[in-house]
Amino acid sequence: MKYVHVSTMADMLMKPEPVDLVVLTKDGRLLEMNNCIGLKFDKYTGIRRVKLLTSGEIRAIRDILIMKINGCEVMW
Repeated sequence: MKYVHVSTMADMLMKPEPVDLVVLTKDGRLLEMNNCIGLKFDKYTGIRRVKLLTSGEIRAIRDILIMKINGCEVMW
């Protein structure tokens, strides 16, 4: 299993290159978000807006709930 530090994950999401994410939801499910890019990050709330390129949907997620990026587990 490969690991990525949270600071590296943040750098990857600031670049305009698409990434694949696995995010923990409110009800405890793991949600796979493929082919998405980071749009904006609020450092005070820890909320990041990402856009899914396949559907055009924009979602707000917390950085602490991102479990994997591009198949690598995020470590704090």
